[in-house]
Amino acid sequence: MSGVPFHYVDLQAFCYATEDESRVERALRTFLPEEFGIDRIENTGHAGDRIVVLSARVEKADAIRHVLAQLDRMVPEEWSQLGSELDRRVTENCELYLYLDKQAALDGDVTLGEGLSFRGKIEAYPAKKESAIENVTDALDQLSE
Repeated sequence: MSGVPFHYVDLQAFCYATEDESRVERALRTFLPEEFGIDRIENTGHAGDRIVVLSARVEKADAIRHVLAQLDRMVPEEWSQLGSELDRRVTENCELYLYLDKQAALDGDVTLGEGLSFRGKIEAYPAKKESAIENVTDALDQLSE
């Protein structure tokens, strides 16, 4: 893929008190380039339990390409599902939202699910949802080739 269709990509995972933080971090790292920094914020849940938020913002083109290459490991059926849901997954602010399976990522697999969030700010000129969907569609088509 020559051009990168995103200004940046944010990846985020919540680590609940019942989870091993190093395992949640390893799941998040499935999508990140080696040695990429992860921000850690510790919070308290409604019931007083510990929740750690792990997040990373990827802004450099090569690093974004790496994240997208990891997404390209999804099975073809999920690519089709993703393509058919772009109207719901792209916002009026030109952001693409995906939710990825945290447990699968821990095992090194990439699948849609729950536990990890992906938010990508799509390059679109003019900055309209329709232009953003077109750019993401083109990028996904290039990845799946």
